[in-house]
Amino acid sequence: MNKKNSPNIGHNKKKLLNKTVEHIDITSFDARKIIDSMSGMSFTSRDTANAARIFNEMISDKNCSIFLTLAGSTSAAGCMKLYSDLVKYNMVDAIVATGASIIDMDFFEAIGFKHYQGSQFQDDTELRNNYIDRIYDTYIDEDELQACDKAICEIANTLEPKTYTSREFIKEIGKYLKKNAKKKNSLIETAYDNNVPIFCPAFTDSSAGFGLVMHQDQNPKKHITIDSIREFRELTEIKLQSKQSGLLMIGGGVPKNFVQDTVVCAELLGKKVDMHKYAVQITVADTRDGACSSSTLKEASSWGKVDVSEEQMVFAEATSVLPLIVSDAYHRENWKNRKKREFSKIF
Repeated sequence: MNKKNSPNIGHNKKKLLNKTVEHIDITSFDARKIIDSMSGMSFTSRDTANAARIFNEMISDKNCSIFLTLAGSTSAAGCMKLYSDLVKYNMVDAIVATGASIIDMDFFEAIGFKHYQGSQFQDDTELRNNYIDRIYDTYIDEDELQACDKAICEIANTLEPKTYTSREFIKEIGKYLKKNAKKKNSLIETAYDNNVPIFCPAFTDSSAGFGLVMHQDQNPKKHITIDSIREFRELTEIKLQSKQSGLLMIGGGVPKNFVQDTVVCAELLGKKVDMHKYAVQITVADTRDGACSSSTLKEASSWGKVDVSEEQMVFAEATSVLPLIVSDAYHRENWKNRKKREFSKIF
């Protein structure tokens, strides 16, 4: 008998997928007193408080455009509403993310699916037999994830066959969600409503990649393709149109490096541009392998990417400290005086 068709498998799957991940609401609690208290402490607490101070300075600086970068699985782990609130309350102006953060997690929930609390000690062979994927202690229904792949294919099939940047394609997904979302206020839809562009430089490393492979297989002669070079130029254009810039980076990897490289790219184009003035990175990556998931912020200064005057590395798992930093910024209300950049309109 096929394992997926076994009645015991279906029963076990329901037992394993029985508690959904709840996304934290940073507007429902005021972290200012906690952050203020942490500023008088040491170690990661003081780093977190300093990161919150720098983020508030970014928001208060009328010349500063703010880039949010996302790597890792914090969206699946409960930060999905936090990220859409950063856009909703005008605390970020552009997003650079992994394809998984945007498609496998945000779009996935927007079309009606859920992430589930599980256990990192669960037998992974049993999970595989039940068609369940695991991210540490979080579960995803593989059948639903494949439905997400197919939804991307269906969206691509409706578009004019030509070259798109990931930003352009994600904007089309935003249009789709305006009419078809089962869960409103996703990051993609909120960014679409507020003209905040989303870039995924490694877009194919996600459900988007599977969906677009299916699309090209179904349309071998006339299909869409993703141009990551043009989106690098687009992101650099945003940097050029920003008098100053700040980075709020969750994890590292390609999104972090991509946004930092805009400074170098601008210089190669013969344009005068300042380094990123502010930078906060929350990561658990190590520095001893020479990487820290794409360099420490001080190291990035040697490349001419990040100014060292207002930067803070926070070595912590992001779901443990990011809600405090963002709740603090929300309740200090500096975002109320920010002018919206609406960078999507320049393309």
